[in-house]
Amino acid sequence: MDNIQIIKEILSNIIEPDIRKDLVSADLVKTLELRDETFHVQVSISNPAFHARKRMHEQIAYQIKKQLGEDFKFELIVSALPAESELVKRKILPEVKNIIAVASGKGGVGKSTVTANLAGGLAKKGFRVGIVDADIYGPSIPTMFDLVGERPEMIDVEGVSKINPIISYGIKILSIGFFTDQDSAVVWRGPMAAKALTQLFTDAYWGKLDYLLIDLPPGTGDIHLSLVQTVPLDGVVIVSTPQEVALADARKGVNMFKLESINVPIVGLIENMSWFTPAELPNNKYYLFGRDGVKNLAEGINECFLGHIPLVQSVRESGDVGRPAIFQENAEISKELTQMVERFIEQVQKIKNKEKEKATA
Repeated sequence: MDNIQIIKEILSNIIEPDIRKDLVSADLVKTLELRDETFHVQVSISNPAFHARKRMHEQIAYQIKKQLGEDFKFELIVSALPAESELVKRKILPEVKNIIAVASGKGGVGKSTVTANLAGGLAKKGFRVGIVDADIYGPSIPTMFDLVGERPEMIDVEGVSKINPIISYGIKILSIGFFTDQDSAVVWRGPMAAKALTQLFTDAYWGKLDYLLIDLPPGTGDIHLSLVQTVPLDGVVIVSTPQEVALADARKGVNMFKLESINVPIVGLIENMSWFTPAELPNNKYYLFGRDGVKNLAEGINECFLGHIPLVQSVRESGDVGRPAIFQENAEISKELTQMVERFIEQVQKIKNKEKEKATA
C-alpha cells in the first residue's frame, strides 16, 4: 500500500464529530496528493471554531506520524466548510449565530444576574436571544424571569418532537429548573448531569437566534467539558466579585477555557458587586469587597474588561421579582448595564472577525 492509500485509510477511520461520519465517506477530504516530495492533505469540518479545527488537526497529525513515522513529510490544513454547505446546516444549533457561555470560578458572584441582564439588553436592541440555564444544581434563571413552575411544551418540527423554549421578555429560555421541583435537590452524577444538559441543546427547537447565552454552573468540571465537546462555543464571559478569594477562582476559570483541549475565546470579564451606594448618599461609593480587582485582573491577562455592576438593591429586587434590572427605564443602573451590553457586542464581533481571518489564512 502506498503512502497516499495509507493516509486515506487513516482519514477513513477519523470521525467528524458533528456530522458523525468518517472524513472520507463524508467527502471532507479536499486535497490528498504528493507535491515536491511533501504530501499535502486538506480536510474540512463543519465547526468553524478555532478550537474544533485545532483538535481535528492534532488528531490527524498524530495518526499520520504514528503510522508513517515522525520524519514523514506532510502539510496538513484543516479548514471550515462554507456556511451554506448542507453538511454545516445539519450540525447542532445550525441557526444560532453566536453561542456565548457565562462562567465563574466561584459560586455566588452574580453569574445568573449577568446572564439575565446581558440577554435583556440584547433583546432590547432587537436581537433574537435565547438562554440555556445550564446550572444543573442551582438553576436561577426561572426566578429571574418569573417563570418558576412553568413547564415547556413539546412541538412537532418536521416530524420530530422537540422541546419548545418558554419566552419571557422576547427571550427564549430553557432551564433544568423547568423539569425539577424548585425545593428538591438535584442529586446527579457527572454523566447524568451532562446528558441532561446536552438535551437542552439537541432536543430543543431554538430556531433562528442572534445570541444564545449559556449560564454555566460555577467551577471547572464535567459539565464544562461536556459543553465544549457538544456545543460550538464562540466565546465565554467570566464573572467575578473584586475580592481576592473570588479572583483566584476567576483566574482558574480563565485558564480552563484557555487550555489547548478547550481553547474557547474570552469575550471579557465583568465585575459584580463593585461598590455599594446607599440611597440616601447617591454620590458615595463604598468598596466593600475591594476596588477594581476584576479590572486589574483583565488588564494583567490582556483580556477585555466589560464593566462594573454596583451592589444596588434594585438589581437584587428586580431579579427576585423576575424582571431584570436592565428593563428599568431611565434608571442609572440600566444605563450602566446597557453600556456593558454594548461592549459585549463589540467584543463578540471582534472575535468572529478574528475567526474568519484564521479560517481563510
